[in-house]
Amino acid sequence: MKMCNIKKNMDKCNCTYEPCPRKGICCDCIEYHRKKNQLPACYFSEEEEKTYDRSFKHFIEIHKK
Repeated sequence: MKMCNIKKNMDKCNCTYEPCPRKGICCDCIEYHRKKNQLPACYFSEEEEKTYDRSFKHFIEIHKK
């Protein structure tokens, strides 16, 4: 099994929630948001992510355009 490369993941992580303990640990982030019926920040642009609305509905609305 390949180990998680947190440093490399952090270079790509656009999550603006500062106290997040899952930054750079993508598998934990995906699991957390999936349980909440959400998508992680990386599915959104920087501006879209700042709304903290990570719902599937929001994702579909902004990508219907």
